[in-house]
Amino acid sequence: MDSNGDVIKHGMEDDPDLQFLLSGTELVKVRSGSWKKTRFYKLQEDCKTMWHESKKTLRSKQTFSVEDIEAVRSGRRTEGLRKYTDETLELRAFSILFRGRRKNLDLVASSDEEAKHWVSGLEKVISNVGSLNQQMKTEHWILNCLRKADINCDNKMSPQELKSFLHDINIDVEDEYVKLLFEKCDQSKSGFLEIMEIKHFYEILTQREEIDVIYGEYAKTDGVMSAANLLEFLVKEQREQVDLSYAGRLIEKYEVDEAAKAKQLMTKDGFLMYLRQPEGLIMNPANKSLYQDMKQPLNHYFISSSHNTYLLEDQLRGPSSTEAYVRALMKSCRCVELDIWDGSDGEPVIYHGYTLTSKILFKDVIKAIKEYAFKTSEYPVILSLENHCSVEQQKLMAQYMTSILGSALLTKPLGENMPTKFPSPEELKGRFLIKGKRMNKLEALFSDHAAGEEEETVTEEEDCRNDEEEGEKDTSKKPKKLKLAKELSDIVIYCKSVGFHGFEHARDSQAFYEMSSFKEGDAVKLAEKSANEYILHNVDKLSRVYPSAFRTESSNFDPVPLWNAGCQIVALNFQTPCKEMDLNRGLFGQNGLCGYVLKPAYLRDRASEFDPITLTRGPWLKHKELHVMVISAQQLPKVSQKAFSIVDPLVRVEIHGVPADKAQKETRHIQNNGFNPMWNENFQFDLYVPDLALVRFVVEDYDTVSHNDFIGQCTVPFSSLQNGYRHVPLFNKDGDLLSSAGLFVHVMAVDAE
Repeated sequence: MDSNGDVIKHGMEDDPDLQFLLSGTELVKVRSGSWKKTRFYKLQEDCKTMWHESKKTLRSKQTFSVEDIEAVRSGRRTEGLRKYTDETLELRAFSILFRGRRKNLDLVASSDEEAKHWVSGLEKVISNVGSLNQQMKTEHWILNCLRKADINCDNKMSPQELKSFLHDINIDVEDEYVKLLFEKCDQSKSGFLEIMEIKHFYEILTQREEIDVIYGEYAKTDGVMSAANLLEFLVKEQREQVDLSYAGRLIEKYEVDEAAKAKQLMTKDGFLMYLRQPEGLIMNPANKSLYQDMKQPLNHYFISSSHNTYLLEDQLRGPSSTEAYVRALMKSCRCVELDIWDGSDGEPVIYHGYTLTSKILFKDVIKAIKEYAFKTSEYPVILSLENHCSVEQQKLMAQYMTSILGSALLTKPLGENMPTKFPSPEELKGRFLIKGKRMNKLEALFSDHAAGEEEETVTEEEDCRNDEEEGEKDTSKKPKKLKLAKELSDIVIYCKSVGFHGFEHARDSQAFYEMSSFKEGDAVKLAEKSANEYILHNVDKLSRVYPSAFRTESSNFDPVPLWNAGCQIVALNFQTPCKEMDLNRGLFGQNGLCGYVLKPAYLRDRASEFDPITLTRGPWLKHKELHVMVISAQQLPKVSQKAFSIVDPLVRVEIHGVPADKAQKETRHIQNNGFNPMWNENFQFDLYVPDLALVRFVVEDYDTVSHNDFIGQCTVPFSSLQNGYRHVPLFNKDGDLLSSAGLFVHVMAVDAE
C-alpha cells in the first residue's frame, strides 16, 4: 500500500527538519524534579504519528497523533520546565501541548540545535497536516486502518483481514456480506486482494449514495455539472444569491480533475470536495470571520468568560495551573478570574481558598496572561480579581500588573473628560481591564482637588467582600472587612465591583462603570421573574454571573437564560467538558472567534419591552420554521476501545433559546455502523426569537441498559445557519474537531405563514 505520508511530505522532501524528525533522537522527558527519563522519539513514515520508546528497540513503544498536538513551545515556557529544569537549559528545552485535557510533554534535547530541529520540524508537519482537506484526511485514516489490518505486511488482504479492517473503521457486518464484498473485488480469484483490488474495495466503501443522487439530478451536461448546472443547484437547493461567476470560482477552487476544470465542469469528486469545504458546511463562513460592529459600548456585547480560571479539575482538590489560563485565552476567553490570597513567603498566590487545590504564584499567572492574551483575539481582556490579600501583598499585586502588563494595562479612562459610557472593544484592542474594588468614584479623577486627596490616601477601611462572598448567603464563613491598597484601587477603571441592592437602587445610585456579580441561583430567579428589568439594567451596565459554590466538581449551569436577559459576563468552568460549554463555544464560534458577540438590538435599547418569558409583541418576534433532514454520518469514532465494539449511532437536534423555542428531536439508532450510517429523517421546529437561538447537533452511541455515550456535537447560532445540503463538522467533548467525522443534513429555515 502506498505511503499516506507522501501528501504531507509534499514540498518538504528535502527539508532537513523533516529528515531529522524521521530519523529521531533521544530526548529527556521531564515530569518532576526527580522524574527525568531518556526516551527515543521519532516521526513515523506516515508523517502523522509520533513514536517513542525507552530504548531504540521494538519493545515498549508508544505513539500519539500529530493531529492531537495543539502547539509546540520552545524554551522553558511551561510550569513544569520552569520548576524542574535549570535556566541553562533554556535553548534546549521545548514542550508539546496537546488538545483536550492531556498533560503537556516537557522535553529537553541534547543540544540547542537539536531543539531547534524538533520545534521547527513539528511546526511544519502540524501545518501540513492541518492543510489537508477532508477527503485527504479520510483517505489517510482509511489507509492507516488498512495497513493495521494487513497483519503479515504483505500488501494483500485476506477475508479475515478484511473483516478486521471493517471492525477497525466501525462497521459490523455479517460474514456473508464480507464474503460477497470480497468476491466482488477479488477479480484475480487468488483468495487475496491485491493493490488494485484493494483500491477498488476502497472506492466501493467510500461511495456516497446520497451524494450520487443529488449530483445526478444536476449533472445535466454529458453526465457532469457545468457552471450553469452548479449555479442552478446553488440557487435552488442552497438558497444562495449568487451568479455564474461565483459558480465558476467554486469549480476553479475545488474541482480535482484538471481536464474538467479547464472546461469549467465539476465532476462528482469535485462536487463532494466543495460540500466538505467552508462554503458547503452548516455554518455561514461569512459569520466565522469578524463581521459584527465592534464600535458599540463594551456592555453591548456578550463576553466569553471563565470562572475559577486557574483550576484544571474540581474545586476541592484539583490542581491550579498557569496552563489553565493559557488554554482559556487560546480559546478566546476574554474575562478570566484570579482568586488571590496571601502567600506564606510574601508572594501573593492564586488558588481556591479554604480547599486543597494547589497554589500558583500570582506573578506567574500575570506573565502567562501577558504572553497569551492576544494570540487568538486582539480584543480586550478583563481580569476579574477576587482579592483576599493584605495591603502589602495587594501593593505587590498592583506592582506586578503594572510592570508586567505595561502600557497594555488600562490605568485611566480613555479621553480627557469623564466618560458617560463604556468605550468599545475596538477602542480597547490589546488592553487589559481590571475588575475589582475601588476606593472612590471614577469622577474623582477629574475633580480639581483629586490629586491632593489621592496623594494623602494610602489605605482606606473598605467593605472588601468579594463578589462571590456577597452572593453566597449560605456560606459558613463571615465576610470580613479588609483594607484596600490605593495602588490596587487606582487601576480599577471601568469595572468597579459593587454589591447588587435591587434594580431601583442600581438605576438611581449605580454609575455605568459599577458592576455587580450574581450567583447563578439569584441570576436565574431575576431572569425568570424580572427579565425585562434585568435586560434594562444590562443596557447600561455590566453583569457577571458565576456558578454556585456547591458545584464542587466544577459543573456548569445553563448560560442561555442569562444571555436572554442580556447578561454579558456569564462565567463558566472552562475546564469541564459539558453541554453548557458546547453552547458557549457555539455562541462565541462566530465573529472571528474574538470572544465578543454583539447583543441583538432589543437587548441594547433603553426603551426595550422584550421579555423572553412572556414574549410580548415586538421586533424580536420573527416566527420561523426550521426544517432539518438528518441524512447520514461519516467516519464516527468508536466510543469503546474494545476490539469488537461498534457504535449504534443516533442524532439529536436541539434548539436552545427562549423557553418558547426550546425543543429537541432525535432519530432512531442505527445498529453496528459508525462508518456510514443513513437515517433520512425529517424534523420541524418553530422558532419565535431566532436571534437568540442556538442549534445543537448531537451524535450519541445508543445503549439499551444505561445512558447513551457521547460521540460528538456541533452548535451553531440559528442566524449563522446555511440553508440546503450541508456537512456538519463534529467536535469532541473538549471542543476539538473530530477530523474525519461529520454529519450530512438538509436544512431549510423559512418564514412561518
